[in-house]
Amino acid sequence: MDFSLSEEQEAFVAAIRDFCARECGTPDQRERLTEGYTEHHNFEVYGKMAELGWLGVGIDEAYGGSGGGMLEACLFMEETSRGLAPISAYATTLIVAGATQRFGSEAQKSEILGGIADGAVEAIAMTEPEAGSDVGALSCAAERVDGGFVLNGQKVFCSNAHISDHVLVVCRTTRSEDKHAGMTMIWLPTGADGMEVVPIETMGGRETNHLYLTDCEAPEAAVLGEVDRGWTQLMAGLNVERLILAATMLGVGQRALDDALAYVKERRQFGRPIGSFQALQHRLADVATELQAARLMTHWVATLTDEDPDRMLPQQASMVKLFVTEAVKRAALEGMQLMGGYGYSSEYDMERLVRSSLVATIYGGTSEIQRNIIAKTLGL
Repeated sequence: MDFSLSEEQEAFVAAIRDFCARECGTPDQRERLTEGYTEHHNFEVYGKMAELGWLGVGIDEAYGGSGGGMLEACLFMEETSRGLAPISAYATTLIVAGATQRFGSEAQKSEILGGIADGAVEAIAMTEPEAGSDVGALSCAAERVDGGFVLNGQKVFCSNAHISDHVLVVCRTTRSEDKHAGMTMIWLPTGADGMEVVPIETMGGRETNHLYLTDCEAPEAAVLGEVDRGWTQLMAGLNVERLILAATMLGVGQRALDDALAYVKERRQFGRPIGSFQALQHRLADVATELQAARLMTHWVATLTDEDPDRMLPQQASMVKLFVTEAVKRAALEGMQLMGGYGYSSEYDMERLVRSSLVATIYGGTSEIQRNIIAKTLGL
C-alpha cells in the first residue's frame, strides 16, 4: 500500500504551510487574531482560505466546492493545526458538511455546502446534560405541528454555535422502547426565535456553549434526511467525525514536537544543549515515532473513506480517534515537561497545545467509549 503523497498533495501542504507562516506565524499575530487567545476562530483568516478554495476541499464542485477527498481534507486540518491557524470551527463545520452531503436535499446542499465553501461556519448539537456518551438518552423534543416542528429542550457543549450560521439539532420526534429509534436531525438558523446560546467558560477559552430551545419552530423542509432516522444518520457521520478530530489533533501533536525540538536544541544547562542528553533524546524519539504512526493511521482511514464514502468504518474510525488523540496528549505533555517552567508559561504556545490535547480525548466520544467500540468489533 502506497502512502506517499502525490505532487499535487505535496504542493497543497506546502501552500498551507506558507500561508500559516505568513498570516499567523508569530506570537504577536496569533495573539491579535485570537483576541488574546480567548477566541479560537478568526473570520479574516478563514475568509482568505475560502478565497483560495481550501474550505471547499471535500465538497463537490456542483455546490461550490473544489473537489478533493477526505485525505486532502485531513492534510488541510493537520497543517492548519500545526501552523496554529485560528480556524477552530472548521472541524465541526466539516462534520456538518459530511452529514449534508450524505442526507441533504438539493436545496440544503446548495445552501449549506455552498455557504461552507464561501466561509460559513456550521454547528451540530447532540450532547445534553443527561445524554453524553449515551447519545440515545437524549430528550430534546421536536413535536409535530402543521407544516413542521416545534423544538423544546437543552443541549450542552455545542461547539461554535455562537459563531455558526445554523445549528443541526439532533432531537427526539418519536418515543418508543428502542431509545435509538425516533431521532431526527433538524436545521435551525442561529438566532431563531426561541433559541438562546449561552457560552461555557473553559480553560481553553470560548469554544462551546449551552443551547436552550423554547418553542423553537422549524419547517418540514428543515429536516435533514428522514424523520425518525437520525440515529442511523448519526452513526454514518460519527465514523467520519472521529477521523476529522484525529486529523486536527495530529497537527497539534506535530506542533508540540516541533516546538519541543526547537527548545531543547537552544536551551543550555550544564554547559551544553539539553537536547544532547540521552534521556531527553529517547523521549523525543518516542514522541516522533508515535506521531508518525498516528499520521499513517490517519491517512489509511482517510483513504478507506475515499474508496467508499458510504462504507461504515466503526473499528478503524475508533482506532484512529483513540490512538491519535492519546498520542498527541502524550506529545504535548512531554513537550511541557521538556520545556520546564517555560512550557507552563502562557508566553509560549506549549501550554495551549496541552489544553487542546487534553480535551481531544473527551469530545467526539471519549477514549473509553472508543475502546468499547473496538472491543465490540472484536466480538467481545
